[in-house]
Amino acid sequence: MDDVDFGGGISGGVRHGVFDFDQAEGLRRMLAGAKPRIVTFLAATAQDEKGAMLVNLGASLARAGIDVLLVDAGSAAHGIAARLGVAGGATLLGVARQQCALDEVIKQVPQGFGVVSMLPSGSCGAEDADEARRLARAFDILVKQTGTVIVDGEFDGDSFPLPVMANAEIVVQVSNSAASITAAYSLIKRLNLALGHRSFGILVINASEREAKVVYDNMKQAASRYLALDLTSMGSVPADEHLQRAARLGRAVVDAFPQAGSSVAFRQLAGLFSLTSVPRSLAGGNHHFGI
Repeated sequence: MDDVDFGGGISGGVRHGVFDFDQAEGLRRMLAGAKPRIVTFLAATAQDEKGAMLVNLGASLARAGIDVLLVDAGSAAHGIAARLGVAGGATLLGVARQQCALDEVIKQVPQGFGVVSMLPSGSCGAEDADEARRLARAFDILVKQTGTVIVDGEFDGDSFPLPVMANAEIVVQVSNSAASITAAYSLIKRLNLALGHRSFGILVINASEREAKVVYDNMKQAASRYLALDLTSMGSVPADEHLQRAARLGRAVVDAFPQAGSSVAFRQLAGLFSLTSVPRSLAGGNHHFGI
């Protein structure tokens, strides 16, 4: 079935009965497995909202003592690297082309984590199969040096820039609007068609806990009924003007406004990540490699 009625976003109300919205269990399921952990984030929301979520989640993880690296895997100029003012310069594609060393691509930001650009702005990626293999090798070496890698991902043309991103845990960010919910479901359908049967995480933003439960419940029911897929709750972050204020200050909300509702939500998410993550440090030195 192509068109699914989600009940106009949150208007359907909370269904009576037991609702499985255990964030801790959801994160354990998403993050259980071999280290390093790679989580690819996709969004059915505005890029600015995705960027704000990634910055604040990364900062919260760093404050919790988790070694975290954000990888901007997009080809456009509005990814996480641009948001943090570290776009340009050395990229992983440059490492693949042996134009720079691996440690040159890691840009530390004041929020407490590292940021890596995979491609130069406007690039279409690797030019041939050999270069794609070198790029994948550079990424593999990079992620083995850190505890948690969060990818600001794209899923254009029904594929990821690197196969490992498809094999990583995948989280879809959605808001409580009907348009965002429909877009998220459509994205999950495309992911399912391209990647086959698997589970996907759902993170709801700009929603109260009650609203997020309804969004997640509606999506979970539709995915189970029409796609035979299981979705996993990654929790929610409420709408909060402090997020925009912190962004204007160039800071994470957990640092600028630690008592804000969104700060509490991000700290909870970071705490749940830390249950199954082991802090590790980026190895130093220049990393050149030949393939």
